[in-house]
Amino acid sequence: MENNIVLGHGSGGKLTHSLIKDIFYKYFDNSILLQQSDSAVFCMQSENLAFTTDSYVIDPPFFPGGDIGKLAVCGTVNDLAVAGAVPKYISAAFIIEEGLPLKDLEKIVESMAAEAKNAGVKIVTGDTKVVNKGQCDKIFINTSGIGIIDKNNEKINTGETIENGDKILINGPVAQHGMAIMAVRNFGSFKTDIKSDCASLNHLIKDVLDTGARVKFMRDATRGGVATVLVEIAQNTGLGITINEEDVPVDENVRGMCELLGFDPFYVANEGKLVMVVHPEDEQKVINAFKNNPLGENVSVIGEIVESHAAKVVLKTEIGGKRIMDMLAGEQLPRIC
Repeated sequence: MENNIVLGHGSGGKLTHSLIKDIFYKYFDNSILLQQSDSAVFCMQSENLAFTTDSYVIDPPFFPGGDIGKLAVCGTVNDLAVAGAVPKYISAAFIIEEGLPLKDLEKIVESMAAEAKNAGVKIVTGDTKVVNKGQCDKIFINTSGIGIIDKNNEKINTGETIENGDKILINGPVAQHGMAIMAVRNFGSFKTDIKSDCASLNHLIKDVLDTGARVKFMRDATRGGVATVLVEIAQNTGLGITINEEDVPVDENVRGMCELLGFDPFYVANEGKLVMVVHPEDEQKVINAFKNNPLGENVSVIGEIVESHAAKVVLKTEIGGKRIMDMLAGEQLPRIC
């Protein structure tokens, strides 16, 4: 077997089949995938489905707290889970640059398999393409996912039930993923204590939904950070949002890195944080559910929905001032996921 990816691995011949058998089937082993069909065929027990897709081009592909493989699974699982769905099946398509060490590919695939198992999903179909050296940056991954939505959670994705007085929560410190990537890019082998928060949130979300709490909306705060999610809520509902800066958790190392590099933590990408809007009477019930899960033990109520300053997000700063939060005008951190 070759030690590096060669163009022949994308030819559809023996090398392709060897790659599929020795790496992909080895780690993604399940009865649906082993049908070896062009499409995965399976039975769904509900008509209420969620379907999502995303592509991952992160640079570098290995980073503190994860890698592009773990990120691809977490990202797709989270996109389904915040829509109120129970993630079930994932597809994985790989675009690989000629010359990528096979040990790196195997490490990425092994990471994907481990995270899929942790999240309780199956990777059931996929594709592999190999391009000439220089036509791709090491490896890109596209994942799609399908999940089942309970009828009681159908409106969570739209946020149409959000109303004045609802509380806004986040499950932990922000900006960890973006600053972990920036630390690697800017300081190379110089080690920091900052790790990506990359994690699958579906079990945490299930814990909350199982309490019967009136969850009005959920969104994972990835590219564009928490600020983008909040602005989207305000603009889509026409209601105002007030956020207390001192209640938004930021680890000191992350805050220091943001100040050093000139970034606002509110706009930095996360890969394991969700913004949740809940009925005020269910606030404590949700907090308790969060705190019983390691991914939610640092939950914080960061603000609320208000009728004033319609369709705008107002941040009450730690020094007593106020400022309007808006979306980024451009790309702050390219190749972050």
